[in-house]
Amino acid sequence: MSDKRVLTGITTSGSPHLGNYVGAIRPAVRASLEPGVQSFYFLADYHALIKVGEPARIQRSTLEIAATWLAAGLNPDKVVFYRQSDIPEIPELTWLLTCLTGKGLLNRAHAYKAQVDKNLGSGHDADAEVTAGLFMYPVLMAADILMFKAHRVPVGRDQIQHIEMARDIAASFNHLYGELLVLPEAQVEASVATLPGLDGRKMSKSYDNTMALFAPREVLRKQIAGLITDSRAPGEAKSTEGSALFDIYQAFASEAQTQAMREAFAQGISWGEAKNQLFDCLDAEIAPMRASYETLMAHPQRLEEILQAGAHKARLLATPYMAQLRSSVGLRPLQQATAQTSKAATKVVLPQVKQYKDKDGLFYVKLVDWQGRLLLQSLGFEHPREAALLVDGLQHGDTEALKLHAHRLVPVEPALQPALEHALKTLRLPKIA
Repeated sequence: MSDKRVLTGITTSGSPHLGNYVGAIRPAVRASLEPGVQSFYFLADYHALIKVGEPARIQRSTLEIAATWLAAGLNPDKVVFYRQSDIPEIPELTWLLTCLTGKGLLNRAHAYKAQVDKNLGSGHDADAEVTAGLFMYPVLMAADILMFKAHRVPVGRDQIQHIEMARDIAASFNHLYGELLVLPEAQVEASVATLPGLDGRKMSKSYDNTMALFAPREVLRKQIAGLITDSRAPGEAKSTEGSALFDIYQAFASEAQTQAMREAFAQGISWGEAKNQLFDCLDAEIAPMRASYETLMAHPQRLEEILQAGAHKARLLATPYMAQLRSSVGLRPLQQATAQTSKAATKVVLPQVKQYKDKDGLFYVKLVDWQGRLLLQSLGFEHPREAALLVDGLQHGDTEALKLHAHRLVPVEPALQPALEHALKTLRLPKIA
């Protein structure tokens, strides 16, 4: 693979709004034009099943989102554009990964923890309304990424953990079966805008404050007219800070237009005039796309053909790769030579010691077993060389290193103590070449 692979998915659980367009769709379409990049874009309809129990809504959302990507300029001839459920290798890889993913790793997933905390906070059972789908979401996401050997995955900050989990899962697989999976990197774009909604909060379906991307012009005009502003009168200087109107305008305007609007705010532009200018700015970009979107929505069979063609391209990659992964785990024809089996049988599965830098700027060390189960976790070190001393000790199974750094370690749960002792003993064993 000479090109870098970038993969982006969007869940088919609702209608696209302006925030989706500015935060994900528009930058992804621009990224698809980068030279030296092989781009994968998919409709995550399996993920939608986790939170949507309405078949018609999932089908409608799939139609709308596919039409939106294409209307926004995504060229299906230049990228791999497909529907997740058209790739049977993805759920198959999900199961292979499930069989080696530690429950402890999944216990730490933000979405699962948030639901548990919500349940406990309201006095309900910890697992109320927690489905296996919600719990296993990170594994399915890992399979989406790893199936196509993605190097970069553009995500919001709230999704970084899922990329890190995909890396951990891939590392566990590679440790057992050989270097077959590519470890992805999260790509967080600091410049990607987060649009405010009609009420000033982040635009989100959960807040019911969204502005539909391809609503009719008069509906868009009415929504803009309803944007919350303050009581400052015409002629009175207005602040751009915290202004939902200005933030939305800036996301669509040129630098010169944005500067002109900033000056107009300072000179006391009326809110009515500012809203008119916002509508004109949005309509200039959206109207041509709306026309394409409406044409595509009127011809769903054309969208289906495009998705099937994309699935064909995706499976040209996924099918032989899946065959390789199946063979690596032992799902292979019985007549196949036994040399490979014998080699695998002699492989020693070792625990892993990992050093990493967290968002707080400190350096941490952890010891996990072959399943990815966390056995030992350090507190933060200010300097990487301090963490490296602990890493070196653990990699040699040195119990003295534990005593030396005891004050910098999170207390080990009693239930994990035998597993920790076994891991340290395993690390002290001579390594098989």
